[in-house]
Amino acid sequence: MELKAILFIGSAFAASILLFVCILLIATSKTYPLVFRSKKEKYFIDPLTGKQVPFPSLDESSSIHLSVIVPAYNEEVRLPPMLDECIEFLEKRCKNTDFQYEIIVVSDGSKDKTAEVAQNYAKKLGSNKLRVLDLETNRGKGGAVRLGMQSARGSVLLFADADGATKFSDLTKVEEGLVNLINCDYQKRPSTAEHERAISIGSRAHLEQEALATRSIFRNILMHGFHFLVWIFAVKKLKDTQCGFKLLTRDAARICFDSLHVERWAFDVELLYIAQTLNIPICEIAVNWTEIDGSKVTPVWSWIQMGADLGLIWLRYTIGAWKIKPSKKD
Repeated sequence: MELKAILFIGSAFAASILLFVCILLIATSKTYPLVFRSKKEKYFIDPLTGKQVPFPSLDESSSIHLSVIVPAYNEEVRLPPMLDECIEFLEKRCKNTDFQYEIIVVSDGSKDKTAEVAQNYAKKLGSNKLRVLDLETNRGKGGAVRLGMQSARGSVLLFADADGATKFSDLTKVEEGLVNLINCDYQKRPSTAEHERAISIGSRAHLEQEALATRSIFRNILMHGFHFLVWIFAVKKLKDTQCGFKLLTRDAARICFDSLHVERWAFDVELLYIAQTLNIPICEIAVNWTEIDGSKVTPVWSWIQMGADLGLIWLRYTIGAWKIKPSKKD
């Protein structure tokens, strides 16, 4: 058989496979995400009365300055140091000002005492400052962050990892990035800032050379491969999409999380892909970051899984299997 014939047959076979995959994705994918939330998950427990109180909705207007969303899965050990640092920083800011904040710890179907540990902090601070969203089943980090965001009251919303790897005081730098994007200080004009659209993200890109020196060659190859796939399939011009320290205006959070399909580790990439598609401005701010023992990410398997998710994110949006919900503002 001639080479041309082999190439023709091979190309036709590959095209057939791709067409089959596209048809399968269109047939099995939900155009817009369907978010399930049980009756219990719509409430938090007031530590003073022991009664269930309904969470507010992201569709409502803000009533405080800042919401901090902390997704946590089996984090009874690493959560307390993170909360201590976070609360100390925010309480200092509250002194002699009208600044108001809340922390929402989202226990993502945890099997340990994560929810109990968080509820003990709620007893100390009160439910106006700390609330626990106890999910009955594990949704994945993206699913936990989404439900936390959709239960928040802030003019701006931050999600921060429960391990405390990012120094919380770097919030100040990330906030400055957001202020520069929207030309509005949310601490002074929260009702104005909430209607703007912008995202300021923490970045570890400046630490990359140090990381290269300490990781194995195989892990470095996987890391660079993942960054290449992010650039090819999803997000351009951003060096670090995975840092768990991202600050969004209320309107940006609403429109992005309403359209978010991915609930596992690659949700950050889809979140930023949606934002770039909608021309929501994004800035990247260098933060202090320290690797904390106890990560739930399995380096090889998680990166391979995220790489596959990236290709599917791009393909589903390209063929129209997934779409971004139209915005009321538009």
